[in-house]
Amino acid sequence: MTDSASTATADSGRDVAAPRAAVLIAVLVVSAFVMILNETILSVALRDLTEDLGVSTTTVQWLTSGFLLTMAVVIPITGFLLERFTPRQVFLASLTLFSAGTLLSGLAPGFGVLLAGRVVQAFGTAVMLPLLMTSVMRLVSPANRGATMGTITIVIAVAPAIGPTIGGAVLAWLGWRWMFWLVLPLSLLALVIGAVWMRLDAATRRVPLDVGSVLLSALGFGGVLYGLSAMGESAGGHQPVPPWAAIAVGAVALVVFAARQVRLQRDDRALLDLRPLTYRPFVVALVLAALLFMCLLGAGAILLPLYLQTVLGTSTFVSGLAVLPGGLVLGVLGRPVGRLFDRFGARPLVIPGALAMAVSLCLFATLGPDSALGAVIGIHILLMTGLGLMMTPLMTESLSVLPDHLYSHGSAILSTLQQVAGAFGTAVFVTVAAAGSSAATGAPDAAGLRTAFVVAGGVGVLAFVTALFVRGRGGTAAAGATIGDGRQEPSDRTFSKR
Repeated sequence: MTDSASTATADSGRDVAAPRAAVLIAVLVVSAFVMILNETILSVALRDLTEDLGVSTTTVQWLTSGFLLTMAVVIPITGFLLERFTPRQVFLASLTLFSAGTLLSGLAPGFGVLLAGRVVQAFGTAVMLPLLMTSVMRLVSPANRGATMGTITIVIAVAPAIGPTIGGAVLAWLGWRWMFWLVLPLSLLALVIGAVWMRLDAATRRVPLDVGSVLLSALGFGGVLYGLSAMGESAGGHQPVPPWAAIAVGAVALVVFAARQVRLQRDDRALLDLRPLTYRPFVVALVLAALLFMCLLGAGAILLPLYLQTVLGTSTFVSGLAVLPGGLVLGVLGRPVGRLFDRFGARPLVIPGALAMAVSLCLFATLGPDSALGAVIGIHILLMTGLGLMMTPLMTESLSVLPDHLYSHGSAILSTLQQVAGAFGTAVFVTVAAAGSSAATGAPDAAGLRTAFVVAGGVGVLAFVTALFVRGRGGTAAAGATIGDGRQEPSDRTFSKR
């Protein structure tokens, strides 16, 4: 794609009238919220599903792990999809797949069909998030991106954070199938509204699909995430493929995949263009986002509910309610933090946020069987406040330094890493909690969970140190960043650093 074509694409998107652009973004945000909510909504229903479907705990875990695994495999392909097809085509395909998967899950007579429905749901969800981020970058001017990206924070962080709360409330009065029946009308409504309103002009290219890259991507990301998910299963049991073997095969496949992309991107034929990794602010934000999602999903969504139910003995419903205030704080902070980013840049927000995250994770390590529930909720709110100060600036900062033609690939890299980091955090923290347990069964107890929170605190300290490398508002221009094949990006295809 030529520079002029790239510029034309950006301008055509930003020429959309403000009211219509707001409607388009609203449709995308609501759709993505409903879809990403399904990542964690089943986490509190695993015990009920084990009894109802007659399968083991290890098996039923794949209703969540399989969802994440599918997303990690599909997301790297979205860079190609967003170049090859229009935003409208991608949106309609995404919602159609998600609605079909939701219907299949609701009607599922057994575990096999339910897992298939979850996989189809994940296919639709994986495409939606990069579409949302790319559309915002093309519809919103650089001066207002922070506030708009703040809205996306609600989708990426709040939806999975309140998923267990909603799931617990549904299970308290209705059966697990209602988790799908209540979502289906919302997804169908979003599909209808999107069919009418989702008309965003964007240049497309007949990019050839490199089948070898697709297979390497699936083997690499799928192998790594499968191994991490298998390691994170606390129930033990025999695994058909040893986790270490899956991770090793996946890592080798990813190395070959990366080398292939560097070669293909010289002719603009890469499935996932890796040139965003040549921009230092993007890499720093990427590392911080990985550490953030390790703590958000591994510590906040897994360790904390385990502590509440195992150590404090709270019910599923009460533990779901306990994490609700923190999730709401995270959502409320989205747009205000985005506006502050538009005014002051990322550094004044990310550093205090990383400090709050590190302090809160260290405080979790001090909790025990006699700790008050109010103290747990307070520390969780501090954690969510820190994450809220970091998330919007990191997402906006990472993509703002990229030229328009790399938005889709940058968002795909960012979204893929979030899934892998979340799975890695879950695997590490749950494994440490089980290994540090004083119980003969190896199940996580107070001692094991405290050890796991100590490790999470170490991750938080590492995030704080990394945050010190976030650039200030007066950084130099991103133009002229060296790309993987030795050429340089033309300066007129990059945005000035803040």
